Amino acid sequence: MISKYYRAVLIVVVLGALVGVPMVNAYPTPAGNVSQAIDHAKQAVAHGKEGHVDELVKHAETALDFAEMGGKGVEVREGIHHLKEAIAHGKAGHADVGIEHLEAALKHLSEIN
Repeated sequence: MISKYYRAVLIVVVLGALVGVPMVNAYPTPAGNVSQAIDHAKQAVAHGKEGHVDELVKHAETALDFAEMGGKGVEVREGIHHLKEAIAHGKAGHADVGIEHLEAALKHLSEIN
């Protein structure tokens, strides 16, 4: 009888660990968010150089979302500023100026990692 009790407790503890441990590690870190912002900014530059302004804007907006979750440092703020400028110029159809701002944002965000 006691062994059934211990077996049930062991199963509950193991299941709790299997569910709980991944949940603890699921929250992204600010550095991870900056890395994601850098990845999307690089994709935005690539699309901009190909002339795909809509994709430039889409990836720049995604990069901005990640950068805003990346902390409050000076480099993050500068990166966010340039991402916003890139989005504005991309929406206006100025891919070349948007690319310049994206590259400036990449410079600032890369200094964090």
